[in-house]
Amino acid sequence: MSETSTRLAVGVVLAAGMGTRVGADGNKAYLPLAGRSMVSWAVEAVARCAQVDRIVLVFRCGERELAERTLAAELPGVTVEFVEGGQTRHGSEENVLDHLAPDIEAGDVDVVLIHDAARPLAGPDMMDTALTTARAHGGAIPVLAMTDVVKVDAADDISAVDGTLARVQTPQAFRARALLDAYRLAADANFDGTDTSACVQGFTATEVRVFPGAPTNVKVTFGPDVRVAELLLAARHSR
Repeated sequence: MSETSTRLAVGVVLAAGMGTRVGADGNKAYLPLAGRSMVSWAVEAVARCAQVDRIVLVFRCGERELAERTLAAELPGVTVEFVEGGQTRHGSEENVLDHLAPDIEAGDVDVVLIHDAARPLAGPDMMDTALTTARAHGGAIPVLAMTDVVKVDAADDISAVDGTLARVQTPQAFRARALLDAYRLAADANFDGTDTSACVQGFTATEVRVFPGAPTNVKVTFGPDVRVAELLLAARHSR
């Protein structure tokens, strides 16, 4: 097997969540944004990264047909593998790693990128930075300094936070073997985390580097976020 063939990156898009906080009647990943579903924008960003060789969409139980139909209509030229998600984000990541395990163990996949369908504005440049950094160091996560946070002391006095807090975004990327090992060890410990990097750092010695996130890489969580994301997408594609 050639060196090129062993350096394969898999891009994973997680779309197995709910839409309760955003007010969606069902899975928010399929909300329409600027003429397409939110999930298709996220998948397209992963697909446009030249380093990504395979794409996996993690769908919510019972929604495989919806996922396949949506992507076939909106991204007809993109080949996507489908994996059923779990009850939690961590469980969904476990499922996709089980799917990829034979190829990771064989050395056919060297890095895995994890992205949220709820972040439709991440660009392929962020995917590329995450993968390049993960290959070089072990793991990579985009972060933004939290400048809009204050703290309240026991006397109810308000003061600025010292600037050490950061907001973590996706895409995150990790060397595939370390990621698989982390989730297997987490399963043995009955650990169910809310962030991929926390699991990797908690169960392996993998070095996880940070790189600058993007203020426009918004996560669609609440109702107003939908309008913000739609306006940003429309502005981007009207240039």
